[in-house]
Amino acid sequence: MTTLSVAIVCKDNAPTVGRTLESVAGLASEVVALDSGSTDATPEILARHGARIERVAWQGHVRTKQAALDACRSDWILALDSDESLTPRLRASIEAALARNDPAIAAYEVNRKVWWNGAPLEHAWQPEWRLRLTRRGSARWGGDDPHDALALTARQGRVERLEGDLRHDSIHTLADFLRKQVFLSRIAAESLRARGERGSVFRLVTSPPAAWLKQVLIKQAWRDGWHGWCAASAVAAAALMKHAILLDLARSAADQRGDAAP
Repeated sequence: MTTLSVAIVCKDNAPTVGRTLESVAGLASEVVALDSGSTDATPEILARHGARIERVAWQGHVRTKQAALDACRSDWILALDSDESLTPRLRASIEAALARNDPAIAAYEVNRKVWWNGAPLEHAWQPEWRLRLTRRGSARWGGDDPHDALALTARQGRVERLEGDLRHDSIHTLADFLRKQVFLSRIAAESLRARGERGSVFRLVTSPPAAWLKQVLIKQAWRDGWHGWCAASAVAAAALMKHAILLDLARSAADQRGDAAP
């Protein structure tokens, strides 16, 4: 019988990780959870659902998620964030894919949909296809923190898409979401700086409105009502913060060297 591992990384995710685990109950042969220092009820929730808990130091999004992937032992691996869960339709699609176990397929993409305080945003960020279900050994995590991405390591088969949505409970209140964006924007700016980028006033000025217009006009976030307008504005705010922090990092480095600021 085809087996499935679920790989999760977590820290202080008690409000959401229970839903994650419940959505895969009875589907996975094992749940591998890498916990990087939770002080809330996250470990107890993981233990209650029978997860194999490994306590690790946080190494960044990409490296920690790869460590979780490497710890899995089943034929297939489903990579989930601790605020993501399977909708019934997606779970049924995964069950069907595992039952077929088509040797020509190396991985599956799923559509991740943001839920705000218990209700989905049908247009903001949509569609958001993410590679999440892979044969063991066929994919690795890459990208720049915090924007990690799972990708095939070689052309070992084709990639198909599954029906149903991956529920992403990332917004409980707008204030909490914006606070998270400040944290993630700093990490993104530091990743860009480590890659050698200096930032520019041009990007600082143009990226936020471009991000806002993409959500409102292309994704049609306005059709989600005031939640959609707020989501688009939050994306623009994140772009503004990322490029402002990148400029600040470059200026600080230039000041330390005595160079002219960018």
